Amino acid sequence: MMPSVGSFMTKSVGSGRGAKRLGAALIVCALALTLTACHGSKTTQSFSVPETFDETDNITVTFWAKNDTNKNQTAVYERAASEFEKLYPNVDVNIRLYTDYGKIYNDVITNISTNTTPNVCITYPDHIATYLQSEDSVVALDELMNDPAYGLGGSEVRFDSPTKDEIIPKFLEECSFAGYYYALPYMRSTEACYVNRDFVEKLGYTLPDIMTWDFIWEVSEAATAKDSAGNYIVNGQKTMIPFIYKSTDNMMISMLKQLDAGYSTDMGEINIFNDTTADILKEIASHGKTGAFSTFKISSYPANFLNAGQCIFAIDSTAGSTWMGAGAPLSDIAEENKVEFETVVLPIPQYDTSDPKMISQGPSICIFNKEDPQEVLASWLFAQFLLTNDIQIGYAETEGYVPVTSKARETEEYREYLSLSGTDDLHYKTKIDATKLLLDNTDYTFVTPVFNGSASLRDAAGALIENVVKKVRRKGTVDDAYIEELYADIRGLYRLDRISGTGINGAADLGPLPAQSVALLATIVVAWICIGIAAFFKYVKKPRSGN
Repeated sequence: MMPSVGSFMTKSVGSGRGAKRLGAALIVCALALTLTACHGSKTTQSFSVPETFDETDNITVTFWAKNDTNKNQTAVYERAASEFEKLYPNVDVNIRLYTDYGKIYNDVITNISTNTTPNVCITYPDHIATYLQSEDSVVALDELMNDPAYGLGGSEVRFDSPTKDEIIPKFLEECSFAGYYYALPYMRSTEACYVNRDFVEKLGYTLPDIMTWDFIWEVSEAATAKDSAGNYIVNGQKTMIPFIYKSTDNMMISMLKQLDAGYSTDMGEINIFNDTTADILKEIASHGKTGAFSTFKISSYPANFLNAGQCIFAIDSTAGSTWMGAGAPLSDIAEENKVEFETVVLPIPQYDTSDPKMISQGPSICIFNKEDPQEVLASWLFAQFLLTNDIQIGYAETEGYVPVTSKARETEEYREYLSLSGTDDLHYKTKIDATKLLLDNTDYTFVTPVFNGSASLRDAAGALIENVVKKVRRKGTVDDAYIEELYADIRGLYRLDRISGTGINGAADLGPLPAQSVALLATIVVAWICIGIAAFFKYVKKPRSGN
């Protein structure tokens, strides 16, 4: 067995002060070299891919997924598990279904502390950034993806796995942060504006291909007019909310992105509390005050109002398209409350229609680290199986999702699915239109920076809008003084001052030390080495008594 540095020094120079000084010098030297390399960062990955997959070992893979209460999605997950188990009989896939990403996120956070996380999880990159605060919790997928045997398109994979190049590059890149791939994209969606064209034209307007914010505000205000009996003129009902936005966090993020205004940096510096945000909030508040605008959290699902003829512009995910519009297969309202109208699917409003920007969203797949590398490898194989054509196309057909692989998109089966728009519920026209919206505009999509606390910042962005709309609905005033107070409240509530600039690992990555600091440390190291050498020779020359 090789002796340690400490034992070697003891045997060579004894245990006097010279040995201690020299040992101290070497310790300082090692510390200095560590400091000069990098400061303020840490690594989180320790998993290594096994050489072979042990098929004699019985493994259980726990899969946490979200299904939007859509039975068709549940069926796809169950089929995926069943078919995978046939390919790998030693693996048992247990599925736990959720109806809300937030609940998955909270349960994962709870289970990390007890090492009882699932093996595979449907999630968002913002959530993974928080999971990574527990070291080694989430597996970096780079080594797995590139493994020649079990990686994407690997030689030992028992199904037709897509290669890395067959995953849509923009979607794969969304899963890369802090220098690693921590997820695979599973499905992608964006936001769409579902419009009652009949009401727009009744109000005297012509619907453009891409709406501006000015257009949607103007039409929404026009729709608030009432007759002498208190009925809204546009629909003849007592209820009309012309414009409802489902996700106000996406609303604020998208408006800031379109205006090239501050939100956050990649390192997590919080820039949202700026003058542009204040102007946006004042504009939104003015329309909330008249009743022209509301939100899901304040009024309920946009689809319910749209389908009842009580809303003109309903912005929601393309992944919710089967609930939207006249004839929606999954509409939640009573039949007698539904109205017939022409449903049009458009991009969200823009400040500059020549340079549209729309958010990219949709579930990704992450893998949690376990003590047994075989268990992690089985989890990776199942996650990879979710990218096969049958699963990708099957799940995409349940909603306005798009497959994340070119391999699936280019199949005759998927092309036929898109071509049959309007023929039945599976090919519900509004759903197909929502799907095509993303397929045609992928290059215009964007994502927000991912860092420790980015999920909190996203919540805060939505809370700003929710608060100003509530304020004016309660007859309050939204002015500079109120916004300054609101900024302070939101900072504190979401602890944004504590996370600003923290990066992915919760501590700011300060990069390499400045040159002056390196020089100072080097001088200290040299001085200690000289002291140690002098002490060593002094000790060696010192007369000793015989044994």
